[in-house]
Amino acid sequence: MKKAQGGFTLIELVVVMVILGILAAVALPKFVDMGSQARIAKMNGALGAVKSASVLAHAQYLAGGSTATSITAEGTTITLSNGYPAASSIAAAAGLTSTDYSIGTASTTTPITITISESSTRTSCNIVYTEATSTVAASAVTTVSGC
Repeated sequence: MKKAQGGFTLIELVVVMVILGILAAVALPKFVDMGSQARIAKMNGALGAVKSASVLAHAQYLAGGSTATSITAEGTTITLSNGYPAASSIAAAAGLTSTDYSIGTASTTTPITITISESSTRTSCNIVYTEATSTVAASAVTTVSGC
């Protein structure tokens, strides 16, 4: 009895390589633009942190009798403006650091803008936090069209 030799032929190997090449060509574009999706997710996470910090600070302000000009949360002093975090202290209240985010300078007339620090050319990928007034609560919105 003669035993047949097993293995793959050259044609079978070439066909498998062609199929893998086609799959790679189709799948590669799906992974190329993951950076934009990651930046959008990072901005949405930061927006959630900013909104949560604003609401929690306001709740602490109300629970304390609505007279405080600042509160302390986890060892961080947060300056308040009309019962909500002031624009100058919202980043600290939300736990956003300058190593991860570029935090703009706040004034009483302009809102503060927070962007991702490694994407300085993507200025339309940001969070804008507006301080509360005597009639309007603080607000935070994100723009992710340029991420």
